[in-house]
Amino acid sequence: MGRKRRRLDYQADKLEQVLAAYKAPARVQGGMVTPRLIRFNLLPARGTKVSAIANLAEELAMSLGAPSARVSRRRGQIELEIPRDEPGMIKFDAVFDSITDTPPGTAVLGIDDEGAPLLLRIPSPEVAHALICGTTGSGKTVLARTMILSLARFHSVQDLGLVLIDPKGRGYGPLEGLPHLARPLATTPAEAMGVLKWLVRLMEKRDRESASSPRLVCFIDELADLMLVAGSDIERLLTRLTQRGRSAGIHVVACTQKPTAAVIGSLVKSNFPVRIVGSVVSPEDAKVATGIKQTGAEKLLGRGDFLLVLKGSTHRFQAAFASQEAIDQLVAKLRGGRRPSTNGRVVANGTDGGIVETIQDQFAQLRLVK
Repeated sequence: MGRKRRRLDYQADKLEQVLAAYKAPARVQGGMVTPRLIRFNLLPARGTKVSAIANLAEELAMSLGAPSARVSRRRGQIELEIPRDEPGMIKFDAVFDSITDTPPGTAVLGIDDEGAPLLLRIPSPEVAHALICGTTGSGKTVLARTMILSLARFHSVQDLGLVLIDPKGRGYGPLEGLPHLARPLATTPAEAMGVLKWLVRLMEKRDRESASSPRLVCFIDELADLMLVAGSDIERLLTRLTQRGRSAGIHVVACTQKPTAAVIGSLVKSNFPVRIVGSVVSPEDAKVATGIKQTGAEKLLGRGDFLLVLKGSTHRFQAAFASQEAIDQLVAKLRGGRRPSTNGRVVANGTDGGIVETIQDQFAQLRLVK
């Protein structure tokens, strides 16, 4: 611990020296070490512009011997994040075991930038539906699997059902055995069309009966491929579901490589209030994916490094990873009717009325105090 602390102090001093040399003085005031990255909290001197520090990201990364650096602003502080030399993996069972309970319809995402598990309450009016996007290798399908497994683990089949659409037949295949599936796994455009039509009919029936339970969450992998093959019919059905589904207890979580209007249509895009964005190629792609400017999504590390964008605010997190063996074990337990035991304590952070929640975790944290 002493050696790590000395290294962090050295890096903090180095950052202050470089910023002073480039006439953008700032002090390092604390920070955080997470399994994937190191974050330094910078307090700029009076007269130092945020843009001046952001423009020095490459120089700051070079001074620390890091491959990249991401600069962002949070309230009155500027945050500088660099990847760790030996990043740790976040295993989904370790995250799940730290959670004692979740509100209805809540999915586990992974570990946030404070080192605590991050949850998304899907039925919230500010959420309702979510779009996961990023380049190949960003971890979209891995994140979707974690969300599906968490919903299955913390909900009974009487309270929540799952609908899975997987055009490539590989992403959600390991989850076919979950007892929560309301329909068989759809892997062809025709099957996907049939599932979406069924959901629309169910939505209309529930609207007539003023019903909303049991809740259903539809996960769609490779939305762009599905839209290119099936075209306007899929878009029309998705538009209806995303516009009216929440009140009927039906929600959509879709994955795509690039959420442009040319691929999924502006009407569908406007009905996904939440964006979960992985690594992208350029600042322009980051703006399209997140819907806001200067998020730094083009500097995400890939392999599960994501930004959760909600109501214009961003939350960086590392998606929890589930190996094939761990998936098989959990699916087998759930099929046997045994709910795995949990422990821990729920702690809401109050962000956006509790839509995004942090859970007290069991991960070791190393805080910077300077």
